[in-house]
Amino acid sequence: MARGAPVLSVKNFALRYNPALDGLRGVAILLVILSHAHVPLFDGAFFGVDLFFVLSGYLITALLLIEHQSSGRLDYWRFYRRRFFRLMPALALFLAAYCLMAPLLWPGLDDVFSDALVSILYLADYGIAFFDRPGTLLHMWSLSVEEHFYLLWPPLLMLLLRRTPRGELWRPIALLWLLATLWRVLWVAQGQLFYEVFFRFDTRASGLLAGALLAALMHEQPAFAAGLRRHLRHALWLPLAVPLLMALEWDKPQALLWGITVVEGAAVVVLVAAQRHRGLVHDMLSAPALVGLGRLSYGIYLWHYPVVRYLRADFSWPVVVVLGLALSTALAALSYHTIERWALRRRDGLPRGGTAPADPRAQPLNSRENSRQPAPNMR
Repeated sequence: MARGAPVLSVKNFALRYNPALDGLRGVAILLVILSHAHVPLFDGAFFGVDLFFVLSGYLITALLLIEHQSSGRLDYWRFYRRRFFRLMPALALFLAAYCLMAPLLWPGLDDVFSDALVSILYLADYGIAFFDRPGTLLHMWSLSVEEHFYLLWPPLLMLLLRRTPRGELWRPIALLWLLATLWRVLWVAQGQLFYEVFFRFDTRASGLLAGALLAALMHEQPAFAAGLRRHLRHALWLPLAVPLLMALEWDKPQALLWGITVVEGAAVVVLVAAQRHRGLVHDMLSAPALVGLGRLSYGIYLWHYPVVRYLRADFSWPVVVVLGLALSTALAALSYHTIERWALRRRDGLPRGGTAPADPRAQPLNSRENSRQPAPNMR
């Protein structure tokens, strides 16, 4: 398959492999590691998770819309089965390794197995917000947020498709994004504790919905969208504001009130610019190192937190960043080339050693199933 060739196209909407999207994942995972390594001047690097949310919302919605336009329906079982085989084996391997190694690395821990149970059930977002569980696997919250979106969004999207006039799906999705944003602001205004708002699916769904809104706009191409694209160069100033948000410290309500919204808007602008497959934004995000990190970003995210947490107890932040990234990447690569490749073959019904078909719905967001050919960027 030639690079840049459409892998799936339905009338006016197509998805092509785009290395810049892998590069954006690479940026996101670097920010997350900088945050957890407690790097000075990067207190706000936790916003990297919001990049993942917007990208996931966009890609999942785009593929669902293409499936609906081509067949008039959504195959829920196929969708959930693919999500399971893409995400669960790597998570189960990580949690099994954690249960074996954590008692040796941190002998005083008494919540290893309960934390693993909450994590594998995808309850970490509400568990952390209201019950302080899991305490030692804090990063599991974002996986729970995305899993709740995967469970709820396909049937809700189908309902919107049935109830919305053709070409106007973007309107109810825009309303949902606005309501999700206001819902988060409401809880902050009522004085709820920062962590009780930050970690929950219902208060963090706005990023996923922002990505879904972008997918609907690109799918339906309303008249105003062309005008917005023509003025994209002016909107590129918004991503330049994101580095300023790195000064926002953890536990500051400004991050919840407007910081998250700024990052979501910047992520949408970057996605639109990157989809052109040319230009400065695309070229910067297509740097081989960033693309390589992006392809393994799911595994790196799984492994990085206990690695960084262990290292930062004894080393300075430069060592934690370099060694933490190296170890997490190595563990992610080991996971991918063992259990994850097996799971991908099971997911796609391939024989041992088979090659995945060029179907974008068969592709994970964070890695290619066939290292010899480009594939769509789906998580």
